[in-house]
Amino acid sequence: MASTPGVIALLTTLLLLPTGSLSQLDVCGRPPLNTRIVGGQDAPVGAWPWQASLHRSSHFCGGSLINNQWVLTAAHCFPSSSTSGLRVYLGRQSQEGSNPNEVSRTVSEIIKHGDYNSNTNDNDIALLHLSSSVTFTNFIRPICLAAADSTFHRGTNSWVTGWGTIGSGVALPSPQTLQEVQVPVVGNRNCFCKYRPRDISITDNMICSGRDEGGKDSCQGDSGGPMVSKQGDRWIQSGIVSFGIGCADARFPGVYSRVSRYQSWINEQISNNRPGFVTFTSSSTDTDLSASCAGLPAVTTTTTTTTTTTTPPPVRCGRAPLNTRLIGGSDVSEGAWPWMASLHRNAKHQCGGTLVSETLILTSANCFSSSSTPSNWTVFLGRLRQNGSNANEVSVGVANITFSSLSGENVAMVTLSSKPALSNFIQPICVERDGTAVAVGTTCWITGWGDTETHGEQLLREVQVTVVSCGNASSSATAICTNAQQLERTHMGGPLQCKQGDSWFQISVVTVSDSISNSTSNSSSNSTLRGHSESNRSSVQVFTRTSQFSNFLSAFSFPSAFSAATTPAATTTPPSSNSRGRHCGTALPLLILSLATLLASHL
Repeated sequence: MASTPGVIALLTTLLLLPTGSLSQLDVCGRPPLNTRIVGGQDAPVGAWPWQASLHRSSHFCGGSLINNQWVLTAAHCFPSSSTSGLRVYLGRQSQEGSNPNEVSRTVSEIIKHGDYNSNTNDNDIALLHLSSSVTFTNFIRPICLAAADSTFHRGTNSWVTGWGTIGSGVALPSPQTLQEVQVPVVGNRNCFCKYRPRDISITDNMICSGRDEGGKDSCQGDSGGPMVSKQGDRWIQSGIVSFGIGCADARFPGVYSRVSRYQSWINEQISNNRPGFVTFTSSSTDTDLSASCAGLPAVTTTTTTTTTTTTPPPVRCGRAPLNTRLIGGSDVSEGAWPWMASLHRNAKHQCGGTLVSETLILTSANCFSSSSTPSNWTVFLGRLRQNGSNANEVSVGVANITFSSLSGENVAMVTLSSKPALSNFIQPICVERDGTAVAVGTTCWITGWGDTETHGEQLLREVQVTVVSCGNASSSATAICTNAQQLERTHMGGPLQCKQGDSWFQISVVTVSDSISNSTSNSSSNSTLRGHSESNRSSVQVFTRTSQFSNFLSAFSFPSAFSAATTPAATTTPPSSNSRGRHCGTALPLLILSLATLLASHL
């Protein structure tokens, strides 16, 4: 890293989605131990848990962990593709002394971009396939990658990390602690003009950063390392340290390989467990468009021209932006459960349901015992109360109703006649399909509108339940058990939902059953709402899991999740103001992320 007095800087020779990428979206870009603003100094331990150190006897290049077995780096770090003597260190803080949180792996394969040009430094990108996978910890985690439609306008705050020199020919002093430096993006047009006098071409495959006054930059030894920017609570890699003239020279910004240009190439190389790509969007005006110099291509040919502003981001599931309160057995606030759907026939609420994609509602097949004609039904979304006004609701017709065909209770998928606009009050929930065990003691919730005759406005209500052992009642792969709760018929079709990381997952569809005996009831009806199963135990309700219907559900497309995956804890709390209604989603291709995927690395 280059430095001015008292200022350390970094090197200058220098993103929904297939199923495999979802596990990375759950964890990528969120370092648990990074709690501070950074720039030009020693990095705190664990602040950049994706940082990799590449060794052949000693450190020679950086890299970034993008899933549990692949590292992204620069092609120029490897004059040959021999893996002999190559070792990758992860979780490393310093190049000297002990690193209690590190692991190392040899490399089984080096994949350099086929169009890498060592003369122009174009397509300076490579992938390293580790000899074995690594376990994610607070100190070892993957970075999210900028998706193809990302925009990084001039001035976007970015950080570069590495163990490179702190100036041209000036070694990083002992104990060679990982360095971090904050640098703004320099627009490609401006960067082109700065390098033009040296006959160096800045292509669309590159991104530049640096300060007008110089003093902060990457330097020799940082090559291959990441340049990252933060969006919300997630870090996204925009660049790979590639090249530059000198270090921290005000005349010449650092140049990086633009990660968003290589989403397709990366996915072509990694067929399983693909990295998490996230769209980074610059909200400000791109002031780089005004840059002008001899030989500068027209604006329409540069990467800074945004052509995606009218393209809506892909949908994600499972986040409730407005759920900011502790919940349990009471009326809820508006937007707390934005996937809740109210199914109406004859202008009256009949059943609950859940929005599971932009055009699909999951509910109980029992809801349609009186009529399965789509035109007889209307679905309300964003609704809080059944009686009174709902400023944030929309109503949508039904185009089709499809039923599962198992013996016993079944579910139904309602296809909406049009796509509602998603908002803080209307978001899809994630759907669990793989049946991985949920820990006893996990807190979950059931939501529904209850009986219009007894609740006046008939506000949406929530009931908190705790996962308990099913004993011999049923297999944990097909059923989940909770403490018994008295529910009402109009809760039918609603969800049993549990939180995993920042995302909410539907575990079961509530249906009517009269098979629970000895349950206390204040209702005139002997029926008890519960999951698709049976139990003779008064203290336990047995819910058939959505995973029981995995074959049926596989015929539909669902949003994906992208929050940190954690094992459900007995003290799990409801959504906070930081949960953004999209876990399974905010901006990637439609797909189901199973609870099994979320839990796999933690069970």
